[in-house]
Amino acid sequence: MNITKKRGDFLDILLRSKKTVFTTVDIFLLWEDTNIGATEVRLHYYVKTSKLIRLRRGLYAKDANYDRKELATNILRPSYISFETVLAASGMTFQYYNQIFVASYVKREIVCDGQIYTFETIKKNALINPLGIDQSREYSIATPERAFLDTVYRSKDYHFDNLSSLNWEKVFAMVHIYENKKMERKIKQYYKNFLKTN
Repeated sequence: MNITKKRGDFLDILLRSKKTVFTTVDIFLLWEDTNIGATEVRLHYYVKTSKLIRLRRGLYAKDANYDRKELATNILRPSYISFETVLAASGMTFQYYNQIFVASYVKREIVCDGQIYTFETIKKNALINPLGIDQSREYSIATPERAFLDTVYRSKDYHFDNLSSLNWEKVFAMVHIYENKKMERKIKQYYKNFLKTN
């Protein structure tokens, strides 16, 4: 019961968590609190005494070394890391992007703590479909195949520098979630072009 908890106990619960970024709701649930007002008072105190960092309304971090990808998927929910962030990490594009790209239900650019977060729209059925989404971390991130598909969905004539890291069987097994015949034809064209050059 919360009655037996001391002030420091609440902070310890957050510090012991694997998460580096918390929403107010996350904290409310972790503290098993029954009083949202008391939660907000505690949070205000921890921010004021530099025990937590308030990143933006309703979002807090343990310290300045928080995971920015974790923050990205907490700004808007549901969402997951995708597009150029994953493409660059998997070698499909050679260009460096400073911003973090996120698949979401709205198109928006948000700056938080000096970092640019670019949210790109994915249709709801695809957005909430777990195929090709790695959820083993404290944030969700697209596999290379899913990020490739997301990017083609967003930009039909996108130039990829290198598609050799793709598992094409996985690509074709997932393309149906976008419910877009034109996109399916485009994926087949990318595959044909890939075969010609490899």
